[in-house]
Amino acid sequence: MTIKPDPNTQIPAELGTVHFVGIGGSGMSGIARLVLGDGHRVTGSDVRDSANVQALRELGAEIAIGHDAANLGDDVDTVVVTGALWQDNPEYRLALERGLPVLHRSQALAALIGGRRLVSVAGAHGKTTSTGMIITGLLAIGERPSFVNGGVIESLGVSAAAGDGELFVVEADESDGSFLLYDTSVALITNVDPDHLDHYGSREAFEQAFVDFADQARELVVVSSDDAGAKRVTERLSHRNVVTFGESADASVRVHSIETAGGGVAFALTHEGVEYRAQLRVPGRHNAINAAGAFAVLVGLGFDPAASLAGIATFAGTGRRFELHGTVAGVSVYDDYAHHPTEVAAALAAARTVVGDGRIIAVHQPHTYSRTQAFATEFAEVLEQYADETVVLDVYGAREDPVPGVTGALVSERFHDPERVAFIADWQEAADHTARIARDGDFVITLGCGDVYRIVPQLLASLERERA
Repeated sequence: MTIKPDPNTQIPAELGTVHFVGIGGSGMSGIARLVLGDGHRVTGSDVRDSANVQALRELGAEIAIGHDAANLGDDVDTVVVTGALWQDNPEYRLALERGLPVLHRSQALAALIGGRRLVSVAGAHGKTTSTGMIITGLLAIGERPSFVNGGVIESLGVSAAAGDGELFVVEADESDGSFLLYDTSVALITNVDPDHLDHYGSREAFEQAFVDFADQARELVVVSSDDAGAKRVTERLSHRNVVTFGESADASVRVHSIETAGGGVAFALTHEGVEYRAQLRVPGRHNAINAAGAFAVLVGLGFDPAASLAGIATFAGTGRRFELHGTVAGVSVYDDYAHHPTEVAAALAAARTVVGDGRIIAVHQPHTYSRTQAFATEFAEVLEQYADETVVLDVYGAREDPVPGVTGALVSERFHDPERVAFIADWQEAADHTARIARDGDFVITLGCGDVYRIVPQLLASLERERA
């Protein structure tokens, strides 16, 4: 069983020396960066080395690779854990035996936020990009917010930073209910597509968590007008200040005139009878809608609409969101975090707007056994609709035990045209197969929130050999 946040845990007034178990994750590394910035000694561990681990070491963190009770020093005062850990983790077990305060990462973040004016961004997908847009917009208009995002903001080179302003912006994780722990002032809900049902048990319970999250917001709720789940949530809200955004005719911030050609996306927003236009540097129709949500947040915070949209338009993307890693003999290799059918569709639709006459080859790594089992048909449908060729890898189990019969083949077997898909569990064989079928002008895009990005060097090397 994985570790869940306990709302009854007492957060110590002074954190002292802090040990992070699973420090390399995007959220954990961002929190560790802020704790270091506050002057605390930070130690930690992770299963593998990574760019996040290296960056934290350069800032002074002491990090071991591999989980072992010996990593928990005698001088540690507070332990921070990620929900991806199992309860038999040796460092976690030793911390409990010693009686140390053990904080879920969301609780550690809540301690850092303190009493600042908090903007929390939640949703089944679109959180990282929307959070990045809000942060970028605020910085562009001269604000200095603190923030913790789920991915590196390309223009800043970091996923977290401490600012000296009153605002704090966070990507709020709904996967285990931890977004309910924050004292939110402004809540943004990008969408409420059914997900994480292994935790919630039902769609109704999942949606109720978003209702609770929104109604707790002190000032404002910004919520999608288009997403079916978000609309159901909106109908159940008791909050007195709700702003909607999207393409719906009745949206408070209405997106229209979307043009996706040319590698970015141009669009117009209508708000309180005034039309504003923008051109984003990131592709995809979905990003025009993400920008509308970010715009609604900034305007709701009291900032000038035109200046807010101009600032948001400077957003250059986040790591692992349609990120180009290299081009070999005319074949470009991208990586994207998409791990839900709606996200996969959005990522591939965005790729379609910039690939030109080339084809899209998707390399899909299903994430978690429960999601693969629940959405295998939906994954097959969107991959077959939006990609020209698909390579399906095996399931990345993350926090879950294997489920008999649930492999990547569950997705590939649901394709109508078996000639356009291959299930290949071995990564080198998958990379070689992808290189063999690639042509000049094609886009290869890896999809998944597990470790699929680690196949990118193999893909590039296979392309080098095949196209030498």
